Amino acid sequence: MSIHPNPPQQLSATDTGRPVRAEMADGRELLYFFDAASAPLNDFTPPVDARDLPERPSASELRYDALSGEWVSFAAHRQTRTHLPAASECPLCPTRPEMASEIPADSYDVVVFENRFPSFGPEQHTSATAAELGAVRPAHGRCEVITFGPGHTDSLASLGVQRIRTVIDAWAHRSTELGALEGVEQVFPFENRGAEIGVTLHHPHGQIYSYPYTTPRTTNQLAQAVAHRERTGRSLMADILEFELTDGKRIIERGTYWTAFVPFAAHMPIEVHLMPNRRVGDLGELTSAERDELAGMYHRLLNTVDSLYPTPTPYIAGWFQAPRTHPDRDEAWLHLQLTSPRRAENKMKYLAGSEAAMGAFIGDVTPETTAAALRTAASRAHGN
Repeated sequence: MSIHPNPPQQLSATDTGRPVRAEMADGRELLYFFDAASAPLNDFTPPVDARDLPERPSASELRYDALSGEWVSFAAHRQTRTHLPAASECPLCPTRPEMASEIPADSYDVVVFENRFPSFGPEQHTSATAAELGAVRPAHGRCEVITFGPGHTDSLASLGVQRIRTVIDAWAHRSTELGALEGVEQVFPFENRGAEIGVTLHHPHGQIYSYPYTTPRTTNQLAQAVAHRERTGRSLMADILEFELTDGKRIIERGTYWTAFVPFAAHMPIEVHLMPNRRVGDLGELTSAERDELAGMYHRLLNTVDSLYPTPTPYIAGWFQAPRTHPDRDEAWLHLQLTSPRRAENKMKYLAGSEAAMGAFIGDVTPETTAAALRTAASRAHGN
């Protein structure tokens, strides 16, 4: 379903701060975002999606795992989703005469659209179900794809600071709008990069999940923050930032508005947290100056991670944002976690026995070693 079922809008030179909306052939919503430098050049009317698409699947099923206290989504229709297509058949490339893709335009900057194979949605959840043994409910919510650019072999890092700035605006816009939907509890923008992570489309893109519940990781983080405040009277995230800055061994970059560091007890061989220096709940709360600095710092971080080894490093980068209605929402502090299982040039850390079964992580590389390697790579990549 479309959040705003309006006719396509035309972009003018004075109206570049918001996306242009369109509707896909099966009713899904699609939004075009534009780089500040390119948006004023021409008026833009989104092309019509003329494909003959099947009806959208019904919502997946949520089942309650009474042993863990977690909800699990079963999205059987995702078994038929596109898997590692050839570049000539990529659904995220611009539409060409010989192939109509998910994006009807012949070029674009950044595009967000509803996932054809969603894990949650397309409807939004509006009624609660008791969390008890045997509980089942529709996996309502919304899943979107965000494409970072038209080039099939590009990466978010290679697209440059201006494009990352546009992506940040898109993340913020979608986080605010999706977070306001009835029944959505948490919005999670993330990027999976690299076949080793399980990526099924090589075209540079990410996803935005809108969950009908607060995710387990966030629930645990909030519980730890509440316990810390009860013990100390202080914010856990603020104390973590102060701890890392005071120690200094794991700091990658310190800016006016942001700090990047390897956490003291990192779970993965490569793990970097990127935090605003003030408490911010979600991306929509960031000022223009904070977004500008974030674009540059994130660009440097991605290039640094790719400079560790001769080949690009696979990673997962996800934004932890405050849930919508959780009673401890004010303890949440927006931050990005970038992790990679790459522990050496030709070695990956696989989550086997202890990690996968017990959730008990054993580090192969100390955080201080990783931080030193990243600082060296940053100097090599940026000439500092």
